[in-house]
Amino acid sequence: MLLVKILIGGLILFMIFNLFKAMMVMLKDDPERPPMTKYIGRRVIVSAIVIGLIVLAMATGLITPNPRPY
Repeated sequence: MLLVKILIGGLILFMIFNLFKAMMVMLKDDPERPPMTKYIGRRVIVSAIVIGLIVLAMATGLITPNPRPY
């Protein structure tokens, strides 16, 4: 259970890192560096993995959602 949460947190931090890398590429506009789409593509793939991991963990009972507030 804790391992799943740590993995999800690490993937989210990786997403944020790629977001800032894409921002730096966009601001500098250096043709020698990799294109911005490389970092944005990584971010999209990681977010799909995070959503799939959350759904899988909820389906298997590793994590439980918060109860309804009403």
